[in-house]
Amino acid sequence: MTDLGALRAALEAAAAGLPAAAADVTPSGVTAWSRAGIRFAVLSGESVEFRLGSAIAAAAMQTPDTTGSSRGAGWVVFAPRTLDGHALDRLEAWFAAAHRRAAG
Repeated sequence: MTDLGALRAALEAAAAGLPAAAADVTPSGVTAWSRAGIRFAVLSGESVEFRLGSAIAAAAMQTPDTTGSSRGAGWVVFAPRTLDGHALDRLEAWFAAAHRRAAG
């Protein structure tokens, strides 16, 4: 499975390059990112959930290590077995897409 520290570091790096991406960490260690009060990414354990919208989420679920989320339509769960170049590309792209979507 993916190293939680590497997954967190990749998400934090992605957030650092985007305006108004605010992170909130719960006492249990779950980190949620929001923009303008709209949650768009949640890191919990060895997976991250993204709010991508229905069309992008449907396409995302055709890629490895990605499933639907219990958060509802338009959300996906990404739990990469390894954070290789392809997984990192998806993570960064989906984080940015979810961030843009949260802006309206």
